[in-house]
Amino acid sequence: MLQSMTGFGSHTLQGKDVNFTVDIKSINSKQFDFILKLPPELKEKEKENEIRQLVMNALCRGKVECVISIEKKNGNCSASLNKDLIFSYYNELKSIAETLGEKGNLLEIVMKMPEVVESARFELDDLLWEQLRQSIQEACNKLTKSREEEGAALAEDFALRIRLILQYLDAIEPMESERIDQIRGRLNKSLNDSRDQWQQFDENRLEQEIIFYLEKLDFTEEKVRLRKHCAYFMETMKEMQNGKKLSFITQEIGREINTLGSKACHAEIQQLVVRMKDELEKIKEQLANIL
Repeated sequence: MLQSMTGFGSHTLQGKDVNFTVDIKSINSKQFDFILKLPPELKEKEKENEIRQLVMNALCRGKVECVISIEKKNGNCSASLNKDLIFSYYNELKSIAETLGEKGNLLEIVMKMPEVVESARFELDDLLWEQLRQSIQEACNKLTKSREEEGAALAEDFALRIRLILQYLDAIEPMESERIDQIRGRLNKSLNDSRDQWQQFDENRLEQEIIFYLEKLDFTEEKVRLRKHCAYFMETMKEMQNGKKLSFITQEIGREINTLGSKACHAEIQQLVVRMKDELEKIKEQLANIL
């Protein structure tokens, strides 16, 4: 089952004194790249490493940003004023205002300064921490679900692209006998045009050389391998965390398509090869976002 590396999950924990909200979002990245934003109360408890390990175990890969915010409930976690800081801000502003001859409501300005209003701290006990861990896990689960939903949409698109590649391959087959006849005709014409330049040559040996040349241009093996690679791609999409493996398979598909194009010597076949390449490039672009 395909999973996109792009997703979002959120969960809110309703506590007695506070509410925790956990928001997690992710985008594509080759490795696990983690950004964590915590309120001061959790930083003081040194919970960063535990949260990182919890999220990494749940999400494995991608550029992940986790934001945990706290909403303190009225009556349980009241705010207080940092009087020392207020006096300091006020005196500094007053000195500057007198120097500049400016007037204004300095106290109003001071009350908007950072850390003037201090929120009351709460105790992160073991029970609340365990509930928060469950909230983080739930947010990760929701993100994983959104990844799976986007992955399912991408799987449908990949399947369509693979079917188109196989349809173009089927369209090549009716042209193969015509292709060989055209190549043989061009070779014979070139030889006949230059026959006068040759005193004598072995026509049987010439025919053998033409057959050998045409065998080198035969792409039956490439077609067989291309079909097998496409079937393997479809089968691999059912596996978990298969993005890198699918990328390797697309490289093999591209190699066979390129060989078809180099051996074609036929304008219409080469046009179909170009269409195959176009569909394969669309798959590669989206594979960069697959887990």
